[in-house]
Amino acid sequence: MSEKRRVAVTGIGLVTPLGCEVNSFWDRLTRGESGIRRITYFDVSEYASQIAGELIEFEPEEYLSRKEMRHMDPFTVYGMVAAKKAVADSGLDFSGEDGERIGVVIGTGIGGLQILQNQHGVLLQRGPSRFSPFMIPQMITNILSGLVAIEFGLKGPNFCVTSACATGTHSLGESLRMIQFGDADIVLSGGAEAPICELGVGGFCAMRALSTRNDAPEKASRPFDAERDGFIIAEGAGVLVLEELEHARRRGAHIYCELAGYGRTCDAYHITAPDESGEGAARAMRLAMEDAGVKAEEVSYINAHGTSTKLNDRCETLAIKKALGEENARRVMVSSTKSMTGHTLGAAGAVEAAACALAIERGVVPPTTNYEYPDPDCDLDYVPNEARKAKVTVTLSNSLGFGGHNGTLCLRAVE
Repeated sequence: MSEKRRVAVTGIGLVTPLGCEVNSFWDRLTRGESGIRRITYFDVSEYASQIAGELIEFEPEEYLSRKEMRHMDPFTVYGMVAAKKAVADSGLDFSGEDGERIGVVIGTGIGGLQILQNQHGVLLQRGPSRFSPFMIPQMITNILSGLVAIEFGLKGPNFCVTSACATGTHSLGESLRMIQFGDADIVLSGGAEAPICELGVGGFCAMRALSTRNDAPEKASRPFDAERDGFIIAEGAGVLVLEELEHARRRGAHIYCELAGYGRTCDAYHITAPDESGEGAARAMRLAMEDAGVKAEEVSYINAHGTSTKLNDRCETLAIKKALGEENARRVMVSSTKSMTGHTLGAAGAVEAAACALAIERGVVPPTTNYEYPDPDCDLDYVPNEARKAKVTVTLSNSLGFGGHNGTLCLRAVE
């Protein structure tokens, strides 16, 4: 096998509850601001969980016409805007590139849930003859990758990853592989999700997976804290431009960092609960470090999956210890940015990989907010409540999805 090619992150596009521009997102994240509020999209009075991470400062009309948006589920709108922002940030001019060497892999955990809910209402109220002819194209999970390719004329590898909360990480990891082994030179990659509707919130409430701390939304997401009681559903998108490193250098691109390694495993244990041994997640971290050629003692920071659920946070802490060894695990900085953004499900891995890239570039580690009551089972350095200035050279970004899907990315500073 020929030597693997190196891969740079040259563009970031974000649509999040903390803002939709890279700098405003980062400023709020490092100030420890919360994007969690009472849900405004529908009447939540009968729902156990009434809070979510809704988008702020989102103005899609700058990027899409009203006609285009009428034919898209919100998850597609979010992803299209994030993709366009990422391309603009990268400075790429596709007219000078070979479109057959540029791919798109943008996933979603659930897909067109809101159009499904809407069209089910049409069926009940008006009958099957009144379905929208756009219903199926709006719903299917791969439509976002297809539309991004159509927008920019990109004819390289194109597909959709769907692996629940690991979707964004798996999308980036599979894109990394394509560039490493020469199947593409550039890939637009990430995830998008729009789950804040009656079906989405109601379904997660029925699982008893969501926090019910409705009286204090900004305090509800509290990863690794002893008083955590569930995750906060959120919406958004993250798209990164991944580019073969020498290609990026030749065109004088701004390089945030290198996406250097990827590991993916399965717990093969339970449909929603993580394996309490933490071995599956630990193995994903070890594989990512091996792929990147880095040692455990070189890792500066881990952006944890950190959902604020009892099982996840305890098991992930154990997994970090197993992956890095006890001494390195206690040295490394670990934080969960979900404490501020909420859990954007299929978009989470991409949003959090962006946070890792920015931590490397800007020398600041975002905090885990709402960390007030230590849990003896969660005893690492979670960068509690305040961001920390630090030289960040190697990061891991973890995503652990329903179904036992584990994914880890390793990002590092470019030498």
